Amino acid sequence: MSTDGGARSRRFGKGMSPDARSMNASVDFDWRLLEHDVAGSIAHARMLAAQGIIPAADAEAIVIGLLAVKEDLEEGRVAFDPELEDVHMNVEARLIERIGDPGRRLHTGRSRNDQVATDLRLYARAAAVDLVGLIDRLRLALCARAEEHLDAFMPGYTHLQRAQPVPVAHHLMAYEAMLARDRARVHDAGARAAESPLGSGALAATTLPIDRVAVAASLGFAGVTHNSLDAVGDRDFAVELVSAAALCQVHLSRLAEELVLWSSQEFGFVRLSESYCSGSSLMPHKVNPDLAELVRGKTGRVVGDWVSLITTLKALPLSYNKDLQETQEPLYDAVDTVAACLGVTTGMVLTMEIDREAMARAVARGHLLATEVVDYLVGKGLPFRQAHDVVGGLVRRAEEHRVELDALPPDEIRAESALLDPDDEGFRALFEVARAVDRRDVPGGPARARVAGEIARVRAELTGAPRAENPADSDEAKP
Repeated sequence: MSTDGGARSRRFGKGMSPDARSMNASVDFDWRLLEHDVAGSIAHARMLAAQGIIPAADAEAIVIGLLAVKEDLEEGRVAFDPELEDVHMNVEARLIERIGDPGRRLHTGRSRNDQVATDLRLYARAAAVDLVGLIDRLRLALCARAEEHLDAFMPGYTHLQRAQPVPVAHHLMAYEAMLARDRARVHDAGARAAESPLGSGALAATTLPIDRVAVAASLGFAGVTHNSLDAVGDRDFAVELVSAAALCQVHLSRLAEELVLWSSQEFGFVRLSESYCSGSSLMPHKVNPDLAELVRGKTGRVVGDWVSLITTLKALPLSYNKDLQETQEPLYDAVDTVAACLGVTTGMVLTMEIDREAMARAVARGHLLATEVVDYLVGKGLPFRQAHDVVGGLVRRAEEHRVELDALPPDEIRAESALLDPDDEGFRALFEVARAVDRRDVPGGPARARVAGEIARVRAELTGAPRAENPADSDEAKP
C-alpha cells in the first residue's frame, strides 16, 4: 500500500489480513464526517500557512483540492475506498492524487486522533442544531393543535383511569413542556462540544508553532480544549448528546403510546391520517397505527445506543484507544433515529383528527367532577379529609344507583352531609365541566386562560413574536 494517505507506513512489513482490515475500517459509517473533515482540514491548512509552517501557495492548493475532493466524493464520481480505512485517509489520499506534494503537507502538526475528535465535535454541534430545529417544529405543531382545541375537554388520567377533566389543549401542551426540556438538553450538549481539540496531536500536542485559537475561531468553536490527553480520548459530548436524544425519544414514545390508545376503538379520541397508518395482510378492515408503534419501538434502539456508548468508554486508559471508533455508530444512529421520529411525530400530530364529542362523552362518565364537590365542602369549612370521605360516600351511592354524581336523588345527597344542598346554584355549577376546569386558575393549571397564555408564551419563544400581556399571568409575580 502506498504511504501517501495510507494508514500503514514502511514500519510495517506486512499488510493487514482481510478480516482484520475489514474490522479496522470505519469508512462505511464515518463518511458522515466528510463535510466536517474537509472544513477542519481547510482551517488547519490556512493556519499552517499563516504561521509560516507551509508555503501559502501550498495552502491555497490544498484548499482548492479539498473542495474538489469533497465534491467528487459527495457526487459519487470517486468512491470511498475501504482499503484506506476511514474518511480522513480517503480525503487525504484523494487530495494527494489530485495536487501532489502540497497535499502531503496537510497533516503537518496534527494526528488522526485530534482530527477525528475535531470532526466528531463539529458533527455533534451540527446534529444538535438540527435536532433543536426538529424539536421546535413539533412544539409549534402541538401549539397549533392545542389552540384549535382550547374549548374541548377530555379526561385527564392517572393509572390510566379517568381522573379529572382537562382541556385537550392542556394535555397536548404537556408534551410541549417535555420537548422544551429536551430542546434545552440537546442545545446544552451541542454547546459542550464547542471546544476544539485540534492541535492536541496524537496525545502530546506538537513542537510546531501552530495557532490553536485561530483554528478554533475559524471553525466556530468557542475555545480550545485544555488538556491534550483528555482532548483526543474524550467522547463525553457524544454521550451527552445521545443521552439527551434518548430522553427525547422516551417522550416521543409516550406520545406515540397515547396516539395508539386514542386511535383504538376502545378510546376513539382521534383518527390518525392514513398517511401514517398501514393495513393488514389478512383483515381488509384494519387501519393500524404502525408509525406510532414504530416511534414507540425505536426507543429501545436509542436507549441501546446510549448504553453502547457509555459501556465502550468504561475503563479506557488515557489517552486514545481504537475502542473509541465504536462510539461513532451509536452516535450517528441515535441522531438519525430521533430526527426521523421527530419528523414522523410532527406529521401525525398535524394531520390527526380529534373527536371532541368522543372525548366529551368520556368526561361525562366516571365521576370526574367528584373533586369539585370536595373543594365545595372545604370552602364551607369542612376539613379536607372529612370532605374527601363524604364525597367517597356520594360516589358509592352513585355507583349503587348506576348514575353520575349530578344525577343522584337529592335525598341521597343530603344524607351524606348537611352542608350539601342539591338545590343550591353553587352546588349545581360544580358539574359544569368548563367552569370546573376554569376554577383551577393557578400558574401551570388547566384553566383555559392559563393554557391560552402558555400557548402564547411558547409561540413567542419559538417565533420571536412579542407576547401580549395575559391578565391570567398577573399573580405569577406575587411572592
